Amino acid sequence: MINLKYSLVIEATKDLTFFTFYSPNVEGFTGVGYSIEDCIYQDRWGMEEYLNLFKR
Repeated sequence: MINLKYSLVIEATKDLTFFTFYSPNVEGFTGVGYSIEDCIYQDRWGMEEYLNLFKR
């Protein structure tokens, strides 16, 4: 099981080298990764910065 603070939705794109992700719990938080693992990595680091930036 993956431990994340918020829900994360990862979707495949038409370009098979990219995935997109977003959190339905945090409005405006989205990103792009090269793999599912990269999306999770981007989420872990990006979410912390995003929340600190907007002080939610």
